[in-house]
Amino acid sequence: MKRLSILLVALFFGTMAFAQTEDKAVDQYGNKVSVQDVNATERDGILVFESKNKEFKFWFDSRVQVDFGAYFGQPAWADPIGNGASIRRARFAVKTQINRDWYGEVDMELANGSFELKDAIVRYTGVKNWQFSVGSQKPDFSISRNTSSRYLEFMERPMVVSAFAPSRHLGIFAKYSNKYFFGSASVLFQEIEGQETRDYVEANNKDYGMNEGLSYLGKIVVRPLNEPNYGIHIGGAIMYTQPKTSDEKGVYNVTRFSCRNATNISRKKYIDTDEIKDTHHSLIATAELAGHVDGLRVEGAWLSDWTYMDPTKVVLDKPYHFWGWYVEAGYLLLGGKQSYDNGGAKFNRARNGRSWGDIELVAKYEYIDMNDFEGRAADQAIYGGSASLVGGGLNFYLGKNTKIALNYQYVNNDRYANGKGKLKCGIASYDAQGNPVGTKDFTKITGDAGVRYHMLLARFQVAF
Repeated sequence: MKRLSILLVALFFGTMAFAQTEDKAVDQYGNKVSVQDVNATERDGILVFESKNKEFKFWFDSRVQVDFGAYFGQPAWADPIGNGASIRRARFAVKTQINRDWYGEVDMELANGSFELKDAIVRYTGVKNWQFSVGSQKPDFSISRNTSSRYLEFMERPMVVSAFAPSRHLGIFAKYSNKYFFGSASVLFQEIEGQETRDYVEANNKDYGMNEGLSYLGKIVVRPLNEPNYGIHIGGAIMYTQPKTSDEKGVYNVTRFSCRNATNISRKKYIDTDEIKDTHHSLIATAELAGHVDGLRVEGAWLSDWTYMDPTKVVLDKPYHFWGWYVEAGYLLLGGKQSYDNGGAKFNRARNGRSWGDIELVAKYEYIDMNDFEGRAADQAIYGGSASLVGGGLNFYLGKNTKIALNYQYVNNDRYANGKGKLKCGIASYDAQGNPVGTKDFTKITGDAGVRYHMLLARFQVAF
């Protein structure tokens, strides 16, 4: 009897153990699943879970950027420019390599209390040197746009990049990369931004039956020199883009280009073409040259747009033309090395020269021109403004995950840079006390013209 009791107890607990084992091999819906152990590791401050066979990997990729900005030296007649602070980015991303062939990613922005979807990617990686993706991501067009905000030399991208280079879009993407060559092609639908943008897209689809508009782009990069400590990047890209339905409800066949003066704290957009109605399509092109050797990194690009009108509504001798360029450089002062990402054709995280970090000295010059009025009738001229900017700064890399950026910039906007008629752009007259009176109408300027000012900017960043 005692032996029988022992046998029954053993059978009961053995059955329970078997059931528990079986429970571990099914998901919450009762479907059988394969099970393998994963290891959790910290890799330069990033938490990574990886299976023992290396096929499955899951990790978090987050960052916080806290910015401060102060502006001074603008003319007495100009509009005041407010100082301030901002959570520039508060990103939370989850990334996974499901197996050797499939990758997925979700990246969310929570800065300043507003939710915005960034990346949402389904990617096939099963063919050597190739990637095929669908979802929301940055298309391969501009080296500056595609470089992560964590690794930019200055806090903000150049004005011409912000104005012309496409950011994240819903689309279909393909790219090929080896040591010396990179090529990509994309078909883009709507830009993925905040809820307001999505509301416009859905309302224009439902209420007006508007097509969302498509863009097609391709990029080629050659790398005649490409080693860990030195390399050259020579690239070019072109994009054909139709007008989108994401700007305003009920507005179609409209194109608009605008940008801030390479700062995000001040929300003023002096450079702005306003809505160019009855457009048919735009061609946007870029040519870029970049390189690095040891601690030095140099990058420059020219970007240009040609906007073509609908010939059934507007007749122009030539398309509208807007353009700009920039050049910037950085040097690691304490023996660090610059880094380049072959698979993305962009710069990557610098390698520090000291165990505690490094210091980078950076400088740049940039120019943008959104005017197109010479030789055009008054009702067809575009006065979007132009601006030049010179800047310098220091980046303090504290370990591999913390960065403090200090930027100084001086910007000089021209007489036409009035934020589509909302901002003062010159002196129209003087009051009884002899003080200058500013005007928003450039045709009424009789004295000093063009808003120019200095800015001091700071960023505190941690990536984890």
